[in-house]
Amino acid sequence: MSSLKRPKAVLFDIGGVCVLSPMEAISAYENKHKIPRDWVNYAISKSAPNGYWQRLERGEIEMDTGFFKGFNADLRNEQVWIDYHTSFRNSKKKLKDVANPTQLGDHVSFKAEAASTRPTDQDGGSQRPGWPGSIHSPSKESSSHPPTLSKLAKDTTIGDPVSMESEEVAQRRSNLYSSVNGQSTFSSSPSPTQAASTLDSLPPLPDINGESLFWSMMEQSRKPDPYIFPALLRLRKMSPKERPILAALSNTFIFPPNHPYNHLSHPKENDPRSRFDIFIASAEVGMRKPSADIYKVALGKLDKLDRERGGSGIIAEDCLFLDDIGENLKTARDLGMRTIKVVLGKTWRAVKELEQATELELMDDKTRRSKL
Repeated sequence: MSSLKRPKAVLFDIGGVCVLSPMEAISAYENKHKIPRDWVNYAISKSAPNGYWQRLERGEIEMDTGFFKGFNADLRNEQVWIDYHTSFRNSKKKLKDVANPTQLGDHVSFKAEAASTRPTDQDGGSQRPGWPGSIHSPSKESSSHPPTLSKLAKDTTIGDPVSMESEEVAQRRSNLYSSVNGQSTFSSSPSPTQAASTLDSLPPLPDINGESLFWSMMEQSRKPDPYIFPALLRLRKMSPKERPILAALSNTFIFPPNHPYNHLSHPKENDPRSRFDIFIASAEVGMRKPSADIYKVALGKLDKLDRERGGSGIIAEDCLFLDDIGENLKTARDLGMRTIKVVLGKTWRAVKELEQATELELMDDKTRRSKL
């Protein structure tokens, strides 16, 4: 048994954690339309912090024709296309992931090989020896490392797409991407003449239907993860005295009124929010991960609920946070939370780590036998 105390609260990202990541939809779209691999993720990430994807996640604009027109423009940015070819694709290192829009839009990494969400028997199922496995304790994290890349956004009712590979990979390639402030990877901006000359030597910009791409991503990311979602349901069925407070902390969108993806259109029993005690959606609070402000909002709500239930309150050290984006996890650790990294295609490992942290059984016997 671990010497770390059981968490009073567990916070879940949605897309890429509780539900499938839309990254596979992006990969499928690129393959179908012969678009260079990772271009979509790269273009959205480079539009941060004020691209149309990021603004939609913060609830600053509506999901209407104006958004899709702007989103298309972000996917056809000539300077970013030059940057993609000159800085990103020509890197000496073979990239396994690429900037991905969790923020859909901040730097996020994505496993380009698009691993199947369902792990196979070849995964082995064995946890790394010694708990807490990949649960990170803030005290062991070095603040000197550059922030890792971030993630892809999803909807308000079921969350936020995005997934990433290892934080170490992201850190090694962080020089290829701008930081959250969106500065260019060029050491200095090329002159218009230089840019035009470079652009003429490159393949034409892909013609992307942003609206079609967007909805394929949303459809993909509404499917429950086969391991984490059942674990969440098991937790939810327990008495509040037996389990930690359950919270969602998600970069999300607000869908149009009466749209089937709008949570207000859902019968309560089908509303994903009903699975949590607290649901923090970026588009509703006007801020998004990895900004520390949205984590502080979550902590405030958790503390209030715990005190209402007769507890002594909650601070960051009482929380465990699950996310698939390194940059989001880093902010949580910087604030004092413990974290679990959810890896695309191996989400069952996160459930095993969650079991060890909470000292609760969250897998059915069949799944447990297949993963021992």
